[in-house]
Amino acid sequence: MLRGDPTRDGVTRGSLLGVACLLALGVFGLAFADALDGILEVHSAYVNIDKGVFMLHARVEYPVSPVIRGALRDGVTLTFDLEARVDRDRRYWVSSNIVDLTLRRELNYHAVSDRYVVKDTKSGDQLSFPTLDEALDYLGRVDAWPILVEPQLDGGNYTISVRAGVRRGHLPASLRAILFWTDDWARVSEWYSWSLPV
Repeated sequence: MLRGDPTRDGVTRGSLLGVACLLALGVFGLAFADALDGILEVHSAYVNIDKGVFMLHARVEYPVSPVIRGALRDGVTLTFDLEARVDRDRRYWVSSNIVDLTLRRELNYHAVSDRYVVKDTKSGDQLSFPTLDEALDYLGRVDAWPILVEPQLDGGNYTISVRAGVRRGHLPASLRAILFWTDDWARVSEWYSWSLPV
């Protein structure tokens, strides 16, 4: 009976197993990379003044897909950011930044209660929703977020800009071991800007 070299067969099996694992991880990584496909857009935004405080109101549409639903159910946390900038327009020089703020909230799925939980990372306040669509609708509505007070403005023209972003947040330990090398599961919208003459 003819036998092959045992070291060579072991190397071949090991390398085939390694290639198979890399291919599986690659496909898994591609599935997560495509998860944020879809509309990510600031539809509208405006400010109103309440007792000298500029309050931002915005409407954002976030992407939703079966992959996002599956990732949340597998324990992935998604982080939703709304960035607001106020710049003073200068005629002969670069605009100067007056305010640069981020409203950050996290979304995860709570398997025991079968609800989606939205957490404000600054205050720690939490709200739960029965469906992902309701949670995303809540995340897409920002009302009366104080971004500026009147004494920060000293006349002139200002530009207010708002953009939304979504990225992968915390991973459960089982996925952290598989996806330790990637941190590029993130998207941001275009800036939504308008002028504010003072």
